[in-house]
Amino acid sequence: MPEERISRILAAAGIASRRGADELVAAGRVTIDGRPASLGERADPVQSVVAVDGRPVGPAQALVHLALHKPAGVTATVADRHAARTVLDLVPPGLVPPATRLYPVGRLDRDSEGLLLLTNDGPWADRVIHPRGGVEREYAVAVTRPLAREALDALAAGVRLEEGLARVISIRHQAATETVRLGELLDPLPAPGLAWYRLVLAQGWKRQVRRMLAAVGAPVARLVRVRIGTVRLDDLESGAVRELTTIEVERLAGSPSRVPAGTRSMTGAPAGGSSATVVAAERPRASRRASGRPRPHG
Repeated sequence: MPEERISRILAAAGIASRRGADELVAAGRVTIDGRPASLGERADPVQSVVAVDGRPVGPAQALVHLALHKPAGVTATVADRHAARTVLDLVPPGLVPPATRLYPVGRLDRDSEGLLLLTNDGPWADRVIHPRGGVEREYAVAVTRPLAREALDALAAGVRLEEGLARVISIRHQAATETVRLGELLDPLPAPGLAWYRLVLAQGWKRQVRRMLAAVGAPVARLVRVRIGTVRLDDLESGAVRELTTIEVERLAGSPSRVPAGTRSMTGAPAGGSSATVVAAERPRASRRASGRPRPHG
């Protein structure tokens, strides 16, 4: 069998992402046929004995790619001794092979709801969450009153966060029919009196939507992620899980949701009820901080 990089062998076995595998190698925790492995080294995944901390790595696992509708109050992590429930508790027994090591792709904080991807495919997850891929995240966001023109202008110009300048790709007032449809999927139903918006990002920083809106004086009352790339929440009910189709997996890895360079129109409904259009100067630049293993909190 052709030799493969040690990072790929470990990722295929579900041990870690490729970046995480390189960290294991650099820490001296990986051996090949009893000797320490080196970064970039190749080995035969069948004939060679690859071990981590002295424990041989098993054969490659079947790759799993799931879409989950995360309810509020459920922690998006694989292990948290302080959490009553984690997203792994929502995966039905028998849906994935035994001993499959799943983890979330990116972030969605405990108070937020909506679409979350789960996988054991480290390289695929890296491609989905890496800023250079430009995979869009779309959110339905509820605030206590309509956004003023000044708030829309600020979001278009960019909000300074500790990671850098955060900008929305687009934001628009959510149509009444969309709110009704969203209400059918959420439990409990969206509270009356809230102003709902659809907001699109190409970044996935920790609690980014909440921090951006708080910075323009519009604290978030409810946040639901409705899309990642070309994968939509659609009819997936709260707490439900489904497998991604082969086409969905391939399209996410290929970043088909990239936005062409240039400007985008941003439409919202400021106080007073009239619509306003704000033009974003340009697409946010990709952060230099590459992601390794997807972080669970958002």
